[in-house]
Amino acid sequence: MEGQRRLLTAANAAARAIGLVPGMTVAQAQALVPDLQILDAEPDADRAALEKLACWSLRRYAPTISPDPPDGLMLDITGAAHAFGGPEGVLRDLVQRLAEVGTAARAVCAPTYGAAHALARYGADPARVVDPLDLKAAIGALPIAALRLDVNMVLTLGRLGLETIADLEAMPRASLALRFGSAPGQRLDQAFGRAAEPFEPIQPPEPITVERRFAEPIGAPETLARYTGKLVDELARRLEEEGVGARRLDLSFHRVDNRIEAIRAGLAKPSRDRRQMTRLLCARLETIDPGFGVERMQLTVPAAEPLTYHMVSNLGEAPVPDVAALVDLLGNRIGEGRLFRVAARESDIPERSVARIAPMSESTEIRWPAAWPRPTRLFARPEPVDTMALLPDHPPVHFVWRGVRRRVTRADGPERIYGEWHLSDAEFLGVRDYFQVEDETGARYWLFRNGDGMDSATGGQGWFLHGLFA
Repeated sequence: MEGQRRLLTAANAAARAIGLVPGMTVAQAQALVPDLQILDAEPDADRAALEKLACWSLRRYAPTISPDPPDGLMLDITGAAHAFGGPEGVLRDLVQRLAEVGTAARAVCAPTYGAAHALARYGADPARVVDPLDLKAAIGALPIAALRLDVNMVLTLGRLGLETIADLEAMPRASLALRFGSAPGQRLDQAFGRAAEPFEPIQPPEPITVERRFAEPIGAPETLARYTGKLVDELARRLEEEGVGARRLDLSFHRVDNRIEAIRAGLAKPSRDRRQMTRLLCARLETIDPGFGVERMQLTVPAAEPLTYHMVSNLGEAPVPDVAALVDLLGNRIGEGRLFRVAARESDIPERSVARIAPMSESTEIRWPAAWPRPTRLFARPEPVDTMALLPDHPPVHFVWRGVRRRVTRADGPERIYGEWHLSDAEFLGVRDYFQVEDETGARYWLFRNGDGMDSATGGQGWFLHGLFA
């Protein structure tokens, strides 16, 4: 409400396509679309939902996140993007997961928050990573409204012929400040990285946190490492009091210039092992830029779980090796998403019968068929081969794969696998006949014919190589 007028505060894509935009009065909107569906705005519920989304993002993506009402989030992924293969992986995962719950999102990674905010709302690309060297060109053509200036100020600047950020950047700073105050210059400096933009990061509900404040700023790597170890000792005592173990650690460094540097470390299973946590955090200290000094360090556990205990036998049985420390070390070095374990899943189609699961996941009860061994290496996509077979039910006499002709000396098969008709109509009649073959060098291959060898409705009758045996 604005006085006695009812205004639109948000509009979906279909409404925007027919000319309805936020700020328009409800009377104008209903004049354009008589049967328009209007819902009462709930700003408090929207703010609560945005904070809930920020807490979820905090656990998954980055240790430093701040809500940007009414419809945005600010994520500082410095030191955390490696877990997803880089900034592109973070944006891709974020947009995809929001789309799965029916929420359309635009995501931009830029050197400054002001630039990311502007490009996410006014840029052409729904997902983009901006190189620092391309920052000026990336935001220069955007409208001045992208700088988060007051609406009346944007209108006044527009009447003066200043339409884009590049136009405003070219203006003399003194005359600009004399007429419009410090706001335009400040927003320009923040967007181009000439001035820091402080913000208040959100904290999850009652996280387990320990911190150290320093009378004099610190910055030497060995000093940062020493106090990291002290923070871990304090954190381990807190975790023991709570009876839980850490699954994720966020270590933030508050610099004297109000900038926050942060690193994140994940653990494969709940732990409060001091040496393990200290090693994981110290291994990433090289990514921290202390600037002119760090005045406060804070160690937070955004994700904690109860510890699991295992019985230890005293009957001479060999202990089961614990590879959690190795998984943690590799996961924080190359990214958690790149570590996985292979497990069977319910499917007759070979390429669908394999799933990637977390390295420390519990064993699944599903097993591959023991009567027909599966190859050690299964290709993601079967590779076509040229073959010669005497009869439809006979294995190939020879085949050509990757330009090399191989003569078959021994073979076993066929193993007939039918298509999964409940997934698509195309697989209703689909058939594959698999053969295990061995060539004159002793190498073993897994070949199949796409079809039964006679009826074209069952497949194209072409031959493919699907895997290699050890």
